[in-house]
Amino acid sequence: MTEPAKNTADFWFDPLCPFAWITSRWIGEVEGVRDIGTEWHVMSLAVLNEGRDLEPAYRESMDNAWGMVRVIIAAQEEHGKGTVKPLYDAMGSLIHEQGEKDRDLVIAKALAECGLPASLAGAAATDAYDRQLRASHEEGISRVGQDVGTPVVAFNGTAFFGPVLTRIPRGEEAGKLWDATTAIASYPHFFELKRSRTERPEFN
Repeated sequence: MTEPAKNTADFWFDPLCPFAWITSRWIGEVEGVRDIGTEWHVMSLAVLNEGRDLEPAYRESMDNAWGMVRVIIAAQEEHGKGTVKPLYDAMGSLIHEQGEKDRDLVIAKALAECGLPASLAGAAATDAYDRQLRASHEEGISRVGQDVGTPVVAFNGTAFFGPVLTRIPRGEEAGKLWDATTAIASYPHFFELKRSRTERPEFN
């Protein structure tokens, strides 16, 4: 008898996105109740929104959204792919759970928490790794199209924008949602399921 194929998730995130953060915490819960392997990849809201006509405040936020993803890519290039998830966890916790708004401070604290050189923070202000950043972003976005945001998740190779969640499913509830999502993803002609969102995300 052959072993059943292991379930996989490829997860593209920008640490600024609260919905990506909730979905990533869901995946963490799934890892505790299902046998899955997860790969973590950077995508960029700054890249996604290049050239788009945005409200001034959001335009400013997107213009300043390069730093953290640049630093994660720099860490990946210089210290290995194993740095990606710990940096995401550290940055996301600071932003979404602790309410830290100073992006430079988020970078500095996350690097320290992960035991990475403080000098990596310098990558935030340069385009030295933008080719790799754009390639990582394009790998994810090319699977779902340009009219989406974060997160992009590929379930056993089939990618979608989302799922978009406003609460973090826990334990077996998380596992059941995974089962349903992979079942949908396994049907090759399924593309879209959506309803209007009526509540903001909560991270507890």
